[in-house]
Amino acid sequence: MSDGGLADRRGGRALPRRGAVCLRGAFPLDWIERLREAIDADMASPGPMVRRNTPQGAPGLFFVDFQLWQRHPAARDFVYRSPAREIAARLMGSREVVYYHDHLLVKEPGTRERTPWHHDQPYYPIDGEQIVSLWLPLDPVDRATCVEYVKGSHRWGRWFQPKFFRQGGVDLAVADPRFEPLPDLDAEREQHEFLAWDMEPGDVIAFHALTLHGASGNLSTSRRRRAWATRWCGDDARYAARVGQISPPLEGHGLKPGDRLECEMFPKVLSA
Repeated sequence: MSDGGLADRRGGRALPRRGAVCLRGAFPLDWIERLREAIDADMASPGPMVRRNTPQGAPGLFFVDFQLWQRHPAARDFVYRSPAREIAARLMGSREVVYYHDHLLVKEPGTRERTPWHHDQPYYPIDGEQIVSLWLPLDPVDRATCVEYVKGSHRWGRWFQPKFFRQGGVDLAVADPRFEPLPDLDAEREQHEFLAWDMEPGDVIAFHALTLHGASGNLSTSRRRRAWATRWCGDDARYAARVGQISPPLEGHGLKPGDRLECEMFPKVLSA
């Protein structure tokens, strides 16, 4: 991801070096309120790809869903009208922006399930450098509950095997010669620098699609951790068919390998 000659104050230069950056006060609180309502509505009536990753009888709830923008007006408005698309363009150094998908991750108080270490791009049928995610918490988050990012891991030149988001993740059946087993990052903590932040609603973390990250459960007894991640692609993103399973399983788009990632399912939301 190129620096693109962008200003430091909004993370444009920091993201290519670090792989993840926290942007303070990036979204007005009216967006946060609208998205909270959309998220709670989705939890009451989820979409077809919903997953509940907490075993029956265990405390809390790790709730996962996708593509809220297709079902909830507030989420759709966020894609087309919020500052997110301009933020994504600036961080990627891209003239145009295509919206890929969204990912809801809710950890209710007392949830023990971790989000396992992984990076996102091996899950996706996309090649290219200009792919950025915006991880937007809808509740206050302390550093212990925040996602952790391995600083600079997007520059390692390594692609790691995807895993399911569940305790003791299982490798996905995706055959690609770039993919290798993930190292034991917890055992290697002294060898890496980890990025995480205390955050307030309106703050957002932007990170590259190859930045390794993971998260603890939510051991708070009272505070929810509702977070909505959105994925944005730039000028160099191209569809790349994978052998085996992808996540989320977005199909029926009609794209062929090498096509620009732009279609009805993946709309262009910002033009040059």
